[in-house]
Amino acid sequence: MTDPDVLLVPGGVITRRLARDGAPIVDWIRAVHPTTTVTTSVCTGALLLGAVGVLQGRRATTHWMALEQLRAYGATPCAERVVADGKVRTGAGVAAGIDLALQLVGELHGAETAQAVQLGIEYDPQPPYDAGAPGKAPPVIRDLVAGVLATAEAEALAS
Repeated sequence: MTDPDVLLVPGGVITRRLARDGAPIVDWIRAVHPTTTVTTSVCTGALLLGAVGVLQGRRATTHWMALEQLRAYGATPCAERVVADGKVRTGAGVAAGIDLALQLVGELHGAETAQAVQLGIEYDPQPPYDAGAPGKAPPVIRDLVAGVLATAEAEALAS
């Protein structure tokens, strides 16, 4: 597809390598972004948007461990679940993707449709723990997550 209306760039441990190495997906995002109505990313997909210049001068979010990396792409990092700046929407970690999707459905099809989708998927978060953001999680938990993600990223970069 060469002219999507909505572009959603997912994240993952490989996004840093793809952004750094100029993978074909980077060229494709660069080519299609000008024609989109909305360009979005979830989690570290924002790094790919940054690599193509989409985030230059914009507010944006991504997974908390990659948030400060957005500055290298000329973005203003925001520790929010969803950030809208012009036609660009960025979501924090993977779970924020649901919030991003609901916001996008609301923008494109109205609040009632977004609420119907929310009810349809029974999205009513009530987590058993209150450690879902870096400011809420104890340091030992943040360190544990950082170690696991660093190992996964190192393995992705090595492959």
